[in-house]
This record gives sequence, C-alpha cells and structure tokens, in this order.
Amino acid sequence: MTPVTEVSSDSAAEIDPARFRTVLGHFCTGVAVVTGHDGEAPVGFACQSFAALSLDPPLVLFCPAKTSRTWAVLAESGRFAVNVLAEDQQDVSAVFGARGADKFASVEWAPAPSGSPLLAGALTWIDCTLEAVHEAGDHYVVVGRVTALGEPSDDRPLLFHRGRYTVTEPVTDALAALMPWPRPDDWL
Repeated sequence: MTPVTEVSSDSAAEIDPARFRTVLGHFCTGVAVVTGHDGEAPVGFACQSFAALSLDPPLVLFCPAKTSRTWAVLAESGRFAVNVLAEDQQDVSAVFGARGADKFASVEWAPAPSGSPLLAGALTWIDCTLEAVHEAGDHYVVVGRVTALGEPSDDRPLLFHRGRYTVTEPVTDALAALMPWPRPDDWL
C-alpha cells in the first residue's frame, strides 16, 4: 500500500511542482491538438488536458497555459477544433507541442465547418465555439460549445502516461459476455 502524505490547506502552497507533476503523471491522458485560425494562418497546440463536460448542452473543456500565444489567437477568434490523435501520431504531437516553426507545414489538414484545421489521420474531431473561460492558477479552463463532430475511427488512441507516450491494449470484458443487456454509460 502506498503511504499517505497528509496535506493541510495551509501547506498546499508548499507542494513541490516536480513531485506534483510526477504524481499526476500516473493519470493516463489522451493526446489532442487544439487548432484554430487567426484569419491569415492556422494555429494549434498539443493538449493533454481535454475532457467532455456536458451532454446537454454539448460542452467540452481544455486547459491552456496562460502564457500560450496560440491560446490568445484562439480566444480572439472565438472558435476552435479538437483533434484526437491516433497511436501513430506521436510525431504530430511533438510538432504541435513545440514552439516555433510552421506547425502545419508537415501535416495534411482540411477546414472544419468553423474553418479550424482538422488534422489528417486523427481518430476524430470536435468543432466548437468559445462558451466560457475561467482563470485557474497558471492556466485557463476553457469551455467550448460543440457545433460539429467528426466520424470516430476504430484505430487506437495516442496516450500519455508517466512522462511518455503509450497506447491501449484490448482487454477482455468477461462481465459483458455474461450480461444480455447493454450496461449504462456513466461517463457523461
């Protein structure tokens, strides 16, 4: 059993950032690229902090750093697309996770209904308009209203866990084989 380290609200500010990153790195996340357009050129960044938020209305969220120059462009435009990366798109994640050069020079893309770039080879995409932005420490929590959805692929997702990329492995669900009815979806 892992030993418990108690943290009072007074000592929460004393949490070591490196340890925080290590502990939270044990939570596996999907990898997405959030894209948009500044009126002249496409922009985008790699994002691990993306989640579904609401079914009614359809909302999603992601969390860009306050220092992100790309986020500033997306905030100004009021719309964005989320591209969910496939297991073979580590190179795409690396390009969009780095600062600098034209990130779209090495990837094929087409415009979403909003005009935001949809990356070729992504598992699926979610097109959104900006609904709300909340300050949260050194990041923002951005809420997007879903306006269009892509078709999902059967390929496996690109995941990030403990500081490196990983992928899923199929797991046999013995319980599902015994149940003659579908189980409810509690995730949303």
